[in-house]
Amino acid sequence: MQPHFTFHLELQKLNKKLLLLSSMVEDRVRKAVKVIETHDEELIQSIIMSDYEIDEMEIEIEEDCLKILALHQPVASDLRFLIAVIKINTEIERIADMAVSIAIRVQTIGNSNIINTSFDFSTMSEKVIQMLKMSLDALVNRDAQKAREIFHIDDEVDTLRNQAYDAVKEMIRKNPDHPGRQINTYLLARHLERIADRATNIAEEVIYLVDGAIVRCP
Repeated sequence: MQPHFTFHLELQKLNKKLLLLSSMVEDRVRKAVKVIETHDEELIQSIIMSDYEIDEMEIEIEEDCLKILALHQPVASDLRFLIAVIKINTEIERIADMAVSIAIRVQTIGNSNIINTSFDFSTMSEKVIQMLKMSLDALVNRDAQKAREIFHIDDEVDTLRNQAYDAVKEMIRKNPDHPGRQINTYLLARHLERIADRATNIAEEVIYLVDGAIVRCP
């Protein structure tokens, strides 16, 4: 088999692995968002216990990238692809970590025997899922324009995080005897915001992959 053919076959396999990991992590985030509303203990445990699958695949993808770099010394767009994969791979794994953090946080709130939180997360959750899906779709379709659209939604998520902070601060003022639960509620908003930030980072890497331009969300 010719080295050039082998090289591009390895790139195709790498791309498929990254897309599989992306799909797995998007599923984890959707489940994490769901448990904010349902406090489903079985689903919480599922999110926590399956984290090792994401970690193992993230390591495997990174090792594949390093092997390809060492063996084939790619240039131009192929090198750009590998650099983008290494960075996106890390971002996706960290998003999975945030999904686990949300599950653990919800579990902690549930253990306080006070299920209702002081903030409605539905809009924020919807926008975070939208950002993640858009960033992954942009990656699949090599769509730099769609990637740029994500930057505007990130501002909306930041605004919702600030609203969560204000709501929690007001609840603590009214009910100073239970600050822990309210603080955990705010931390849910912070975890969601961090997922949005990671989705934005993925969008930046997609733009680099497609256009060769290094951009940062304003």
